Amino acid sequence: MEKLEASPPEVGLYEYLLVVQPGSPVNEKIKKEKESLTKSYHEKITVKTQPHITVANFLAREPMEETVIRYMERIFSMQRSFEVAFNNYSGVPPHTIYLRIQNPEPFKQINTELKVISNYVSSCSCPPVRLVSNPHLTIARRLPETDYLKAMMEYSQKTFHEKFIVSELVLLRRSSQYDECKKVHVFRLQPGINLLSTPY
Repeated sequence: MEKLEASPPEVGLYEYLLVVQPGSPVNEKIKKEKESLTKSYHEKITVKTQPHITVANFLAREPMEETVIRYMERIFSMQRSFEVAFNNYSGVPPHTIYLRIQNPEPFKQINTELKVISNYVSSCSCPPVRLVSNPHLTIARRLPETDYLKAMMEYSQKTFHEKFIVSELVLLRRSSQYDECKKVHVFRLQPGINLLSTPY
């Protein structure tokens, strides 16, 4: 999973991640890409996490959870399902390889709506919500720099074009970046209109 660019959570604070998880069969294709990279570069952590796109993450106390969920329920009950299209690979030097998202606009709209969550979290003396400005799906992170350079040479020549419909967002919780995430809540979106009408 993505991690906060901050020090480890204080005692009593949990890390929350709001994510989009691709459905099958796109999810299976992404898993195969992660497994392939793991085999080539011996990076076991690559296959330990489920494919996902992080929309936001933040630190909060468990008693705040009910209010956060209530706010998010209101936000997402008004949102329509939308399409995500992956368009090849890119990287963040010196260690991360990811799938690019061709149409980030729906994520930007969600970020605008989530500012009310950020205000609430900040009002409770917690760090501000981190809203992801460049949504993507990580294939590998924390690669040694030499492996990153080799992998980018390989993956810059590869293609990956897949689409899926986002019909729900998932809120996850963990006590630190090394712990397994627990599913806290699933937010269903309203049905979209004319989705997946232009296949690759």
